[in-house]
Amino acid sequence: MQRSTLDLWVGLFVMGGIGALLVLAMKVGNMSSIGGGSETYALTANFDNIGGLKPRAPVKSSGVVVGRVSGITFDNEKFNARVTLNIEKTYKFPKDTSASILTSGLLGEQYVGLEGGGDPVNLNAGDRIKQTQSAVVLEKLIGQFLYSKASEGGGDKK
Repeated sequence: MQRSTLDLWVGLFVMGGIGALLVLAMKVGNMSSIGGGSETYALTANFDNIGGLKPRAPVKSSGVVVGRVSGITFDNEKFNARVTLNIEKTYKFPKDTSASILTSGLLGEQYVGLEGGGDPVNLNAGDRIKQTQSAVVLEKLIGQFLYSKASEGGGDKK
């Protein structure tokens, strides 16, 4: 009788640990709002370079998560990336809002940052954000820096 009670407690403890690991995995994978969550509306933005942006990446404005990236496709006519953003309906942005791909920290995850403008008319579902700034690619910055240093040094040795 005592052995089965001990087995029951061990089993409950193991199930609790598995549940905690599942919740932690959902948080790390940005999937904690699946199924629940509030209603959203879709916006699109075209970028020349999205860097390491992935679906389900956060969309932030002033550091507040206002939505998620729902999809990334390639536009065969403009030859750039089309990013679809799902914004929560509680957040409204003006028509002249700009979108940038930013990085958390030096080498952290990438997210879309929205900066509102001053237009009195708001974006609606299906609208496109016209002002965008692509991701900063570290390799390009290093290449530009090295190229500028090489051109400064020139071939003039004294």
